[in-house]
Amino acid sequence: MKLNSLRKNAGIAAAVLALSVSLAACGDDSDDSKDKGGSGDESTSAGDQTFGEGCASIPTDGKGSFDGMVKDPVATAASNNPLLTTLVSAVGAVDGLAGTLNDAEALTVFAPINDAFAEIPEADLTALVEGGMADGQDSTLYKILAHHVVGANADTDAVAGDQDTLAGDTLTIEGDENGMTVSDGTVTANVLCGNIPTANATVYVIDKVLTGVK
Repeated sequence: MKLNSLRKNAGIAAAVLALSVSLAACGDDSDDSKDKGGSGDESTSAGDQTFGEGCASIPTDGKGSFDGMVKDPVATAASNNPLLTTLVSAVGAVDGLAGTLNDAEALTVFAPINDAFAEIPEADLTALVEGGMADGQDSTLYKILAHHVVGANADTDAVAGDQDTLAGDTLTIEGDENGMTVSDGTVTANVLCGNIPTANATVYVIDKVLTGVK
C-alpha cells in the first residue's frame, strides 16, 4: 500500500486504528486557552501524555520539544527531534515522502531512534538510501519506512493489538505506558518514548528498525 494513497484513504472508516485523542481537539484546546487569556491550565504540556524513559532525552523547549512538535505535521516535527535525524534523512531520500507524511490526515508512526539505524551495517544502510533516491516508492527503503506507519492516529489506549501498516503487513503492539513493545514477527522493538503528539500523528520512538518486510 503506497503512502501516497493516504490523501484518498486517511480518515475513512477502514482506518486500522481508532482515534482516541484527536490532535485537532488538542489544537482547539490550545486555542481556547489562548482565548481565555491564560485562564486555562497553563502548566499543561504536550509532554504530559507521553511515557517511557527515553522521553527524558527530548529537548525541554524549542521546536524539538513536545510542545514544539505538537504544532507541526509529523515529518516536520521529526526533523526537529535530535533522536530521529537518521530516520529523517531516510525519509528525505525518497522523493516526496516527507510531504506525503505531512499532508496525511492522521497517522501513527513507530520511529526508530538514531542508534537503531546504527545497528544496520553501514554498507547496507548506504545501499538502502541510494536505492530510495533512485527508485522512490518502488524501493526497499520505502517499504521499510511504510512498514513503520499506520494510517490512523492512535494514542496509548488505542494502539495495542495487531495493526495493519501502510506496507500491507502487520505489527503487533503489546503493553502500555509501563512498558510497550512493537513486533513485526521478525524484529521486536521497545518503545522508548511513546504517545508523542504532532499536528497529524502520534509518534512512538522505538529502539530497533523493523526490517521484517515480506
